[in-house]
Amino acid sequence: MPAHLVRPRPVTTPAAVGVLRRAALPLLGRLPLLADRLTAELAAEEPAYRAAIETDPAGVRREVRRSLRHSVGSLLDPAGSRAAARACSARIGADRASDGMPLDAVLHAFRLGGALVWQALVDEVTARHPEDAHLLVHLAADVWSFVDEHCTCVADAYRRAEHELTRRREDRRRLRVAALLDGSTRIAELPDVAAELELPERGRYAVVLVAGGRGVLPGGLRAVWHPGPDGQCGIVLLAGRTSAALAAACRESTARTPGLRIGISPAVEGLTAIGAARRLAGTALRICPAAGGTVLLDEDLPAALVAATPVLGRLLADRVLGPLLALPPADRDVLLDTLTVWLDCDGSAQRAATRLYCHRNTVLNRLRRCEQLTGLSLTRPGDLVELGLALSAHRLRRP
Repeated sequence: MPAHLVRPRPVTTPAAVGVLRRAALPLLGRLPLLADRLTAELAAEEPAYRAAIETDPAGVRREVRRSLRHSVGSLLDPAGSRAAARACSARIGADRASDGMPLDAVLHAFRLGGALVWQALVDEVTARHPEDAHLLVHLAADVWSFVDEHCTCVADAYRRAEHELTRRREDRRRLRVAALLDGSTRIAELPDVAAELELPERGRYAVVLVAGGRGVLPGGLRAVWHPGPDGQCGIVLLAGRTSAALAAACRESTARTPGLRIGISPAVEGLTAIGAARRLAGTALRICPAAGGTVLLDEDLPAALVAATPVLGRLLADRVLGPLLALPPADRDVLLDTLTVWLDCDGSAQRAATRLYCHRNTVLNRLRRCEQLTGLSLTRPGDLVELGLALSAHRLRRP
């Protein structure tokens, strides 16, 4: 600020200090009356305090009286009382943050208290020592500087307490979400968990696991997210929608983002089923292609069966596909790709040929060779099921 805009601060003289102490001393005996007056002012002028007074009038009055006692004590003995007065103000700030009272309301209360003390000092001097009234001008800056100092103290303590409360709430929320996802939430805790997460206890849910980025959910769906070792995990409130609609929206997201993988559980009823849904979403994520995509478990249950029992899946792949896997890589990959595409095309050699950019007869020749090597017939339903599961198991093997 430019020097010419700075107003000179009145110099506090020894005579003014003497007037201040003589005026402050009688206020100690009037603290109950002053506390009542300030409490009444707060009830009239500050809605947040009005509610607190209605709830705990004795507690608010004790707080007000304690603060006024420290304020008057600081006027009488600034050096000896400063630390205790600041500690009192800080405690009030922290307590009111814990109560959820707005900071503006607390600061307003302190300014009302400062105005009350100042008016009491003016009344005392003008009533008992009117000849000293002119010295009050030297005291005003000090008194209001004291009020500003304590407002700053209150605000700092309030914000520290608010930050700590927020951290604790977030930690408690994370722990509760984690407990839901691992299925360790106790039945008796569910109402509190539902209230804190703002989720219905008996709602319809799906669990979504996202790896390699962030998924996009349909508009209007509420999700509670939690970080996990295999990606972001979301508890999604379906709110009348189907898990298939959720999967369709997620597929739009994975189509735009290479490497994004999303696994979605079947729909489940109630928060008690979230732990089971989380495990099913994990299975869905495991059968997602490594290059990216969305898997709704309901739509790929055969692959999910294989993924859920990886040891058995490896045994099945080795037994059924062993002769194919033993071929040189180029031959092996051609035959496996042909089998996979042919199954995806519902057994249509013509459609498979179109996708593979080859002649229909080439597809048929490759399929016959697969039959010869594996000993399975592509016309027997049982063999087709076994072959399809073996291919899924082989695809799910991670390098």
